[in-house]
Amino acid sequence: MGFDGQVWRVRSGDDGVGEILIDDVDFPWLSGRFTAGPGFEAVRELFARELALMDLDDEDRWGEWEQTYDQIVKRVSLIAPDGPVPEFLLHIEGDRAWFRWNDEPFEEASRVGPSPPATPPPPSGSP
Repeated sequence: MGFDGQVWRVRSGDDGVGEILIDDVDFPWLSGRFTAGPGFEAVRELFARELALMDLDDEDRWGEWEQTYDQIVKRVSLIAPDGPVPEFLLHIEGDRAWFRWNDEPFEEASRVGPSPPATPPPPSGSP
């Protein structure tokens, strides 16, 4: 799969949130260097909160994680080199981003429940 070296964009409306230069592929996860754009400040805290909640790994807090992540997907879109993707799970920490996506919308029930979303540890090279 030729993902390495691709640039994926994160947008919020007309604002560029940032770009991800893919440098690690562990399909279905892609990760890479994140370069923040002018729109990132408006969503930085949401991404920080999402990771903090996920890192707690507390089953009682997954509802809070879902609410936070729902705010993220309402505010940003992920754009592959060939166009927007309808569904994604995106994490941003410092200058690293990692994500997975789907060409079809997820069923609503697929993100609901006590199980945390499958997410690998931050890619190599992250703090």
